[in-house]
Amino acid sequence: MIALDNRDVKILTVLQAEGRITKAALAERVNLSPAACWDRLKRLEHAGLIVGFEGRLNPQLLGSTAEVLLSVELDSHKTEDFRRFETGIQDIPEIVDCWAVGGGIDYMVRTVTQDIKAYQTLVDDLLNAGLGIKRYYTYVVTKSVKHSPIPLDRVLPKNPR
Repeated sequence: MIALDNRDVKILTVLQAEGRITKAALAERVNLSPAACWDRLKRLEHAGLIVGFEGRLNPQLLGSTAEVLLSVELDSHKTEDFRRFETGIQDIPEIVDCWAVGGGIDYMVRTVTQDIKAYQTLVDDLLNAGLGIKRYYTYVVTKSVKHSPIPLDRVLPKNPR
């Protein structure tokens, strides 16, 4: 875990809400010189805390796309089985998110496909790929209700340096 001070938290908070902010504007918002702000930003990126800058799209406005959540349970729970599944999905562009989870299932997967027929083809391909899938359940997303930045003020220790 990287040690964060109040300025780091401010930088991260601003970036989560305004990923397209200029470096100069970010420096001004967090009350740092541009050079000092840039150094901190590079340190946070190098530490792996900032994993990217991207525009978040609304799949529901892209036409007849299907956004589907998929819970996956594997046949076996050996390290190589998890590795095989995780490696096997890396190059599938329609799988846009995947989380390993605890509990009764092994993974939650978020897919975006052209339509439900394309989703079913994707699932058929996954089942035929030898990834060790024992069981899966499909949940069609009907609307996005909430997406928020990480509430840093609630998840970090109370007195950062």
